[in-house]
Amino acid sequence: MADVPPTRMNQQIFKGKKKAAEGGHKLLKKKADALKVKFRDYAKAIAETKSSMTGDSSNAFFSMTQAEYAAGNFKQKVAEGSMTARVRVGAGVDNVAGVKLPVFTKYDTGAAADNQSLGLVGGGKKIQNVREKFTDLLEMLIKLASLQTSFQTLDEALKVTNRRVNALENVTIPKIEGILGYIARELDELEREDFTRLKLVQGKKEIEIKREAAQKAKEAAKIMVSGQARPKSNDADITAAFDANDDEDVVF
Repeated sequence: MADVPPTRMNQQIFKGKKKAAEGGHKLLKKKADALKVKFRDYAKAIAETKSSMTGDSSNAFFSMTQAEYAAGNFKQKVAEGSMTARVRVGAGVDNVAGVKLPVFTKYDTGAAADNQSLGLVGGGKKIQNVREKFTDLLEMLIKLASLQTSFQTLDEALKVTNRRVNALENVTIPKIEGILGYIARELDELEREDFTRLKLVQGKKEIEIKREAAQKAKEAAKIMVSGQARPKSNDADITAAFDANDDEDVVF
């Protein structure tokens, strides 16, 4: 706080910072709430997918056992093929409250299967059933991988968002409020000092005015006293003491 001069300009600046921090805290809080909702949805979807995969994987491997029993060991014939991929995984992005989550999708390449001749001797239906079961299992695995990756990404984003919310709530905003309180106290102290200084100046002016008034009154009293010491002038008609008949006529 000592590095911040307690001025009106700094007070306005930190008020703007406080408003921005509160707005950011509000937005991040909403973002954290949205991420929590999506986090719970992903956790629920992962639990449901894993529970359903238990039965799907069991059925797929049991169908494999049935196919091997009906058609013999056909794994060597499958391995001898060209092994052209008929299914590929594509990656996309899902935006949740500004967080980019990876999304995996399955798409067919259109390549024809090289092992169409399998099962001609026997067990063809069982082998087809194995293909369908493992295709469904592959879709579930891709879905689970997408959910698990998005879940981990969302978990990291949620932790970062919560840290930012806590930092704004417990560190940044209280620090700004402390600086604003310090500036307000200093400005109030300056105002009190200015008020005291003005009162002192005003008191000195009043004393000076009283002194000047007393001086003027003293001078006026001296003038009055000196006026009373002078002989009184005769207010009677000065012509009353003279007789016009005593004067000789003047001929022009």
